[in-house]
Amino acid sequence: MFLDMEGAQPDSAFQSAYTILHYQFVASAKAVQIGHAIDPTNMIGCMICGITNYPATCDPKDVMACRHQWEKNIFYCGDVQCMGEYPSFAQRLWNEHNVKLDITEEDKVDLKRGTVDMYTFSYYMSSLVTTHTVKDRVGGNFSSGARNEYLTYSDWGWALDPTGLEYYLEVMNDRYHKPLMVVENGLGAYDKVEADGSIHDPFRIDYYRQHIQAMDKAIENGCNVIGYTTWGCIDVVSAGTGEIRKRYGFIYVDVDDAGKGTLNRSRKDSFYWYKQVIASNGDNLADLK
Repeated sequence: MFLDMEGAQPDSAFQSAYTILHYQFVASAKAVQIGHAIDPTNMIGCMICGITNYPATCDPKDVMACRHQWEKNIFYCGDVQCMGEYPSFAQRLWNEHNVKLDITEEDKVDLKRGTVDMYTFSYYMSSLVTTHTVKDRVGGNFSSGARNEYLTYSDWGWALDPTGLEYYLEVMNDRYHKPLMVVENGLGAYDKVEADGSIHDPFRIDYYRQHIQAMDKAIENGCNVIGYTTWGCIDVVSAGTGEIRKRYGFIYVDVDDAGKGTLNRSRKDSFYWYKQVIASNGDNLADLK
């Protein structure tokens, strides 16, 4: 879940967005209760679009804006689903756009009874928050901000920031005291098919290696991380841009943005690399020999 209303002006748009999100929270809580009734040992999570936010400067206005970005786009959903109630800062968000939610007593009971068992989220990138005018802005994954001079960026303008994953895990571990699972992590990039049909993607291997190492460091620092899955195993059309040339998979699909191609599948180098990662439970991150 992610609330992104950047650029929306009418209060009615915010009223609609927050209302819909409230109904999603209640529906999720009811689903959790049903899942527990079916089998009390079921572990049920959420789906948070995880983005680490940094203040661009030490200007107190930037620091406060960064905090509010965390609250609006990350903690708002996580707090309700993990704690079973709206956080105090929710009132500030509602007041900003005259939002009034019809939260019934039954809703409150359901939210409290239907908290998730684990905090599950996607992580691809971080974002730089500033109140100052900047010329170089980048964006992706429903987020935009100033370019971070300390990071490199993907072809689609997503900040490559494994340290941001460690940061995110440590923040959520201390905030929610629930098991953590990364359910999406990956790099959308161009792939080149060589004359012999091979596909060399060392950049994707490097991305995964660094993020797995960052996750391992968070575990060493006390985070209760119980699982990790990539995005994804096979090339698919990007939900964000509608392109398949923005490839995430370990397996290449022969098709272009117009839908033309044989649809044949080919293993990339990252396929064989990740196979050894899985076989070693994350211990063997070495390059292929």
